[in-house]
Amino acid sequence: MPASAPVPTPVPAAATASADRARRGALSVPWIAMYHSVGDCSDDPYSITVTPDRLDAQLRWLHRRGLRGVGVAELLAARARGEGRGLVGLTFDDGYADFLTNALPVLERWDCGATLYVLPGRLGGENAWDPLGPRKPLLTADGIRAAAEAGIEIGSHGLTHVDLTKADDELLSAEVAESRAVLSELSGAPVDGFCYPYGTVDQRAADAVRDAGYGYGVAINPGALNGVHVLPRVHIGENDTAVRLHLKYRLHRLRRRPVEGV
Repeated sequence: MPASAPVPTPVPAAATASADRARRGALSVPWIAMYHSVGDCSDDPYSITVTPDRLDAQLRWLHRRGLRGVGVAELLAARARGEGRGLVGLTFDDGYADFLTNALPVLERWDCGATLYVLPGRLGGENAWDPLGPRKPLLTADGIRAAAEAGIEIGSHGLTHVDLTKADDELLSAEVAESRAVLSELSGAPVDGFCYPYGTVDQRAADAVRDAGYGYGVAINPGALNGVHVLPRVHIGENDTAVRLHLKYRLHRLRRRPVEGV
């Protein structure tokens, strides 16, 4: 080496490990399962309900493959530390009352966590936004607190379940920012996650979620949008047996683009 050439500065091992973790994370996308109601599937026009037995079988499938379900905030934090291997996200939308009676015992049986996205503007109400199917009761404030005390992450699904891409500025602010404030007061803990009703999201809605202070947001298929505030998810239903779960798990990782910042 010529005398005038600069001497290379050694790269600290910790920095190298951090870069390796970041590179590995950029090559994959979090697998986040989307559930709704857990109960009777006899009248289920939107295919959003699984029976407790089916949920049990699906969590058993995860366990046998060395995977464990956790809440989304826990999943993202583990990935940031380079410790996300073997973890998948479990989410339950709408905050149905059957979560406490039917889903939580199954989650506890398999040592799984989850995120429950609730509607603080409809506490103790029902799924009035669904024109078809049975009316299903939603969790009360006490029910949400009970889920939080059981270790379930509580996230916002908006105040009342409206399509944010069609909301004016005032309604968008109420659904996103006000719902976070109400839930934080109700649960006594920060609310980090937001779930877009109907899975619909555009850049304006994603910006509102970010600006309201949420650490992440989940959709279904965010299209061209990318980032921690528009995480894609995989719908899981009653027909998802072991074979279908395997295909969904594999195809999600193959078809989804890497998520920036995750």
